[in-house]
Amino acid sequence: MSKERVVLAYSGGLDTSVAIPYLAEELNAEVVAVAIDLGQGGEDLEVVRQRAEGCGAVAAEVVDAREEFAVDYCYPAVAANALYMDRYPLVSALSRPLIVKHLAQAAIKHSATVVSHGCTGKGNDQVRFEAGLAALAPHLSVVAPARDFAWTRDKAIAYAQKRDLPIDVTTKSPYSIDQNLWGRAVETGFLEDLGNAPIEDIYSYTADPAQPRDGDTVVISFDGGRPVALDGETKTAFELISELNYRAGQQGVGRIDMVEDRLVGIKSREVYESPAGIALIAAHQELENITLEREQARFKRGVDQRWGEMVYDGLWFSPLKDSLEAFIDHTQKHVTGDIRLHLHAGKATVTGRWSDASLYDFDLATYDEGDTFDQSHAKGFVELWSMPAKLAAERNERVKKGE
Repeated sequence: MSKERVVLAYSGGLDTSVAIPYLAEELNAEVVAVAIDLGQGGEDLEVVRQRAEGCGAVAAEVVDAREEFAVDYCYPAVAANALYMDRYPLVSALSRPLIVKHLAQAAIKHSATVVSHGCTGKGNDQVRFEAGLAALAPHLSVVAPARDFAWTRDKAIAYAQKRDLPIDVTTKSPYSIDQNLWGRAVETGFLEDLGNAPIEDIYSYTADPAQPRDGDTVVISFDGGRPVALDGETKTAFELISELNYRAGQQGVGRIDMVEDRLVGIKSREVYESPAGIALIAAHQELENITLEREQARFKRGVDQRWGEMVYDGLWFSPLKDSLEAFIDHTQKHVTGDIRLHLHAGKATVTGRWSDASLYDFDLATYDEGDTFDQSHAKGFVELWSMPAKLAAERNERVKKGE
């Protein structure tokens, strides 16, 4: 009788490395490790793949999803101006549905019946993984060793040492770090004390914005709401985000220190770096300011916020998110043009705007010669606009006198 197969979301770290032999023993199963390249940099993913095999995986795969992540996940976030709680650009939340998609595909390919991840029961990612799998592959069951088997780090280290697994179990970062092309998330350790300020050692994508340096100016071109070029040079999505990460990061742009509302109901201190994300969203918002009609723009702000909340909450594969995205896509028809940003001292400041689809009319806006705005229409407009409030005020005064 053949063994059950488990597809494991594999990062190459201690927890998921230990999970390979542990799942094999606990479930009497064969484990297939799947690592996803999301532009996180750092360790060679071929080394990661070989480590998975060394830990006992019957198969190990590395999926190059860098361009897919940039085009299908990061760029929709730009179109939605996605900032959870008006600050967080969804660094980790955007990556989880893409990982889930490839886990589900690997499960079909390897005839697996179980998917496993390394999330704990305290975070958002367990929800993102499992809600996504429920939508894409409801026939699969899910096992999370760190959550389901009360797997602590001390237990994991002892387990790895006992079985002589090919991983470093002596070095422990004081932080929990997740990173990809869109940014970097840092939590735990001394950051859990809300009174402690972040130190420079925790940052990797951004330089200290307080250090004196000359600024950098970049022109970002958009076509239908999607970034397509930097300084007039057309680039793929991955290339554009990578270059802007470097240029904005060198100016300290994209640092965020916040207490956020987790889906599981607790508040959590998080430090993020997203140089390209913050710069692109700032540029996109400004281009929308000159190309979207007023009422459309007002309504979209609420749609954007809800889109970001749904992605944060792990509902990427949901009917409402799809509907919100259809509206957002429709609004992007005329969001085409160029935005000039000055990157300096941790800020991305808009200094120029150009669009053939602009709704800004200089002749209407100017107070100088050439003004085409007919001010004689304003008096009647103001009277009609004020009428509901005026009638209510008169009613209130009348009722008050009759008391």
